[in-house]
Amino acid sequence: MTDVEAEPAKAEPLVKRWLKKEEHAKVAKRVGVIGRYVEMGEKVLEKGMDFYRDPSLAAVVANEGVELAKELAYALSLPDDPPTVLKTPLGVSKRCAWAEPLRLSDVKAVGRAFRCTVNDVLLASVAGALRTYLLERGEVLDGRNIRVTVPVNLRPLEHAKQLGNHFGLVFLELPVGEANPVARLQAVAASMRQLRKSRQAIMAFGLLAALGMAPTNLQRVALELFSRKASAVATNVPGPQSPLYLAGARIRDMMFWVPQTGGIGIGVSILSYDGQVHFGLIADAKLMPDPDSVIRRFEPEFEKLLYLALMAGWEHDLTPEDAEALMPHAPSAP
Repeated sequence: MTDVEAEPAKAEPLVKRWLKKEEHAKVAKRVGVIGRYVEMGEKVLEKGMDFYRDPSLAAVVANEGVELAKELAYALSLPDDPPTVLKTPLGVSKRCAWAEPLRLSDVKAVGRAFRCTVNDVLLASVAGALRTYLLERGEVLDGRNIRVTVPVNLRPLEHAKQLGNHFGLVFLELPVGEANPVARLQAVAASMRQLRKSRQAIMAFGLLAALGMAPTNLQRVALELFSRKASAVATNVPGPQSPLYLAGARIRDMMFWVPQTGGIGIGVSILSYDGQVHFGLIADAKLMPDPDSVIRRFEPEFEKLLYLALMAGWEHDLTPEDAEALMPHAPSAP
């Protein structure tokens, strides 16, 4: 529906416009792995106990099944997210808000300074914004974390026009109980590194696919079980870094709001487009009547990290102790 110039010539394949060659190869390989998991699930459903006598399936189970079983056991063993004002009973209506965009180049500069990814920087800013909101609402955090589910895209870009959902979920700990912005960023980056090494997203994809064929009562129980383990959904969508056009008119900004399910009533949306990063927040109106009270905190939390990146020397990595020295008025970590 959109074009990459006001008066487009012949359409260019999406993969050439949005993905570098090396990135495309990684995505295609990842989807090939997912295809094997889906095939394994289909064979199990079709053959029942006969899968034990299928040599090709047995090889897949031997190589992949143990790790997937570990990821499933880990997800099921997670305790419920701690009770806060973000985990109260939901209502029926929604409220949404959005922030002024950040410059993507600034976010990348902070990531380079702290040796972490753009996603780490943005999610650490989300953690800081939620921290100050929770403190303002009277929560005693004391080093506590809250958990968010993060959708992970498992579809290659050349399949973008195909119908159906191809995404998994991972559970990310947000250190809202950590006052030091650098320590908070380090904790988020460490959690994300661990999740990137795991098969949690693919396990969730397979589980969601299986639940889609399960009886409604089982779907409801499973949905409630997993929604108790998180307080929010947070997703970061990398959009095109060149402008798009619709009917010859340049699209200036983009925004979306991520859906929530079960007992989760908060959704944080992050979208990069044409050199800018946009934050959006959607919340259950009973849970959070004024989401703007949270969304306006995102930029100040990011600016703390940007300030520290600019003020720190380049001789060594900036530590939480350095941050305390550079921000003398910041509260000490609990």
